Amino acid sequence: MTRSVRDAVRGIWREAAKFGLVGALAFVVDNGGYNLLVFGLPGGAPGGPMGSSPVQASVVATGAAALFSWAGNRYWTYRDQHREKVSRELGLFLVANGIGLAITAGTVFASRELLGLDSALSDNTARVLGWVLATLFRFYAYRRYVFVAP
Repeated sequence: MTRSVRDAVRGIWREAAKFGLVGALAFVVDNGGYNLLVFGLPGGAPGGPMGSSPVQASVVATGAAALFSWAGNRYWTYRDQHREKVSRELGLFLVANGIGLAITAGTVFASRELLGLDSALSDNTARVLGWVLATLFRFYAYRRYVFVAP
């Protein structure tokens, strides 16, 4: 393998590892927030403040995770690649995450409304599936459109 190919592979692995760590922490924010909003504190009174609105709770939790992810990716993963115009970068980031949010909320909608499932296990299974699909989409979108030098 030539040096340039080896360096490119290492660069992608480093980028993927940083993206993955930011994503893992955002996953905790997203799923922890969702479970608190819908199901409440473990061992506490049953039901959270958005227990009757699981799709909206998914949107709120995913939105909070997206803000965390933008900061982590902008200032760490892609710190040398971000655009000069923060507003344009943030706009592209929000579009990419809006699509990711729709993917994640869509799996909860499908589980709840189409399949009639409403347990914590089915909600979390649907969210993990949505998270995986949305993460694959976001990694592509961040590399290709969001965090690129103009």
